[in-house]
Amino acid sequence: MYILHLWLGIPAGLVVFIIALTGSIYTFQEEIQLLTQPYRLVQPLDKSFLPPSVLYTEATKMLPGKTLHAIKYNGKNKAAEAIFYKNGENYYFSVFLNPYTGTTLKVKDNMKGFFRFILMGHYYLWLPPPIGQPVVAWSTLIFVILVITGIWLWVPNSWYALRYSFKIAWGRGYKWTRTNLDLHKVLGIYVCLFSLILALTGLVWGFQWFANGLYRITGGNKTLTYSDPKVAIDKIPTVDNKLQAMDGVWTLMRKQYPSATSIEIHYPETDTSSVAANANYGRGTYWKTDYRYFNQYTLEELTVNHIYGRLHEANFADKLMRMNYDIHVGAIGGIFGKIVVFVSGLLIASLPITGYIIWWNRRKKQKP
Repeated sequence: MYILHLWLGIPAGLVVFIIALTGSIYTFQEEIQLLTQPYRLVQPLDKSFLPPSVLYTEATKMLPGKTLHAIKYNGKNKAAEAIFYKNGENYYFSVFLNPYTGTTLKVKDNMKGFFRFILMGHYYLWLPPPIGQPVVAWSTLIFVILVITGIWLWVPNSWYALRYSFKIAWGRGYKWTRTNLDLHKVLGIYVCLFSLILALTGLVWGFQWFANGLYRITGGNKTLTYSDPKVAIDKIPTVDNKLQAMDGVWTLMRKQYPSATSIEIHYPETDTSSVAANANYGRGTYWKTDYRYFNQYTLEELTVNHIYGRLHEANFADKLMRMNYDIHVGAIGGIFGKIVVFVSGLLIASLPITGYIIWWNRRKKQKP
């Protein structure tokens, strides 16, 4: 078991260090951005928000030629966000607007910035995605094996030894090699449960077979792949028709979800696209979201057979998969959960360092 732990840990250690450190840094990105980017906040007014068509007109003035993906209303004291991106095209912008006046507050390139850099390290190790994504996925799978073998190696061989298995040998009288060994073993056992949770939720994105297997085992009977329901062309399509449809869906969503923390309306990119909309019940999480789809010509509601539908129609497996991101970043447990993930990430990042030191010291002893 020691040999397996050693020889899997040596090649995967650096990758685990980067994944854990970047993940820990990214945990509080939403809170940090709210504090450091004042354009995300607005002064609440005693009036209704402007409809999507008006915000669409203002936002597209800032980014002519770019494709609007959605208009997102984030609450009474936050800026609305016009999101611009299109599959196959290398851009991702957000135009922040005052939802009461339509004034443009900021045009942000989401492909740049500190947290984008951190996220690309977490996802791809700053390598091209076709190379970095498999390396991250397989290293995460190896890390699961390392955690399991580490628990096995930690188990003491007597009740007497158990007394000292949760303590780190500090201070005078102890060699630093002994302290380093304890840092690896003791911190590793303290964080092992959180390590498995973070790794397994990461594997849901890393491998499609893992996500599908977990979903089926827990009782899922839909597809995990998002797809936009297509509609028949009912009239000669124009941009005005699509904006009127967005406004109609916005009016409906606003009435049905008066206490939603955010409502997002998607622009139908093609003549056969639906008007997708979602309303989030939760604050700081995403799994409590109702996803709705409407015919852009009749506003008739459409059904889907994937997990991104109505929340009350979701079974346990659907909800578990929806929760995956919120569990992974700790948001499922509120601010306390995020602190746990932040600290766990730092401790996990320390394990490859202490592990390499243990291996190096033993290697030096074996040389003579």
